[in-house]
Amino acid sequence: MEDPELTKLGSSLQVACVQELAKNPIAAIPPRYLRPDQEPTNATSPLSIPVIDLQKLLSTSHHDDDGDLKPELDSLHAACRDWGFFQLMNHGVSESLIDKVKAEVEGFFNLPIEEKRKYWQRPGEMEGFGQAFVVSEEQKLDWGDLFYTTILPKHLRKPHLFPRLPLPLRETLEEYSAALKGLSMNILDLMAEALRMDTGDMKVLFDEGWQKFRMNYYPPYAFIINIGDTLEILSNGMYKSVEHRATVNSDKERISFATFVSPKLDGDLGPAPSLLTNTQAQPKYRRIGVADYFKGYFRRELAGKSYVDVMRILPTLITPKADPA
Repeated sequence: MEDPELTKLGSSLQVACVQELAKNPIAAIPPRYLRPDQEPTNATSPLSIPVIDLQKLLSTSHHDDDGDLKPELDSLHAACRDWGFFQLMNHGVSESLIDKVKAEVEGFFNLPIEEKRKYWQRPGEMEGFGQAFVVSEEQKLDWGDLFYTTILPKHLRKPHLFPRLPLPLRETLEEYSAALKGLSMNILDLMAEALRMDTGDMKVLFDEGWQKFRMNYYPPYAFIINIGDTLEILSNGMYKSVEHRATVNSDKERISFATFVSPKLDGDLGPAPSLLTNTQAQPKYRRIGVADYFKGYFRRELAGKSYVDVMRILPTLITPKADPA
């Protein structure tokens, strides 16, 4: 069982509530919220995001007689390797439950500001209502609010956050969390098989892992699965972690919610031993305690994929000795 102290992984400075700022007539978004470094690209045509059917994957064998991946599992492998994310259909989580989560999230953001202040981020903590990765008074901010809390394991829940949420939201998140727990383990098992890893390497890190829930508000039914930094490291770089960014709409608000599935905090993170053995590959990333990894991650300003780069093992350059004169 993890020590609750392990969850003290970082902090974020308190900032103003964007939803409240947006209620007042403004001619332009305040300069601190303008992000010229994150201008959206001009896509000339829509991209075809990979679509994975989970029921097809679960109902068929995954290897042919020669040991090669069958098309369904190969499609998952390619999506993780080449894209870093995919759309998941027939995932088994009911539309009615997803609609309940959406309605409760909207209800939470529509609470009076006096109620939301009860869930404000506390000094020295990351969880709560506010923004993430705010480490200085000068840095740029996102034009949006978030609420971030630990769901699993239950003993790591902050007593002033999850247990004090409105009862309908809390009950809905309990049901949603259980559904996502089973779904995430199914997906991780399939990824392990595609990577030719022992499934035990996934289970030892994720079966009793850390599940967080984040809801986002941005002013004016399939799941999207993102490959995160921990899976890039665990797969020794075979699967690619990608950045997720939301573009605000000038006419209407936008709400989203995400569940983060992370390794258990008292585990070790690095390339899976069975993957290195089965592929005879050299490790491309360092091995580090999971809690130490997240402490480093949360204490930095969010800047692209810079932190996963810190984990890379750089090649050693050997300078040939000069011939003796």
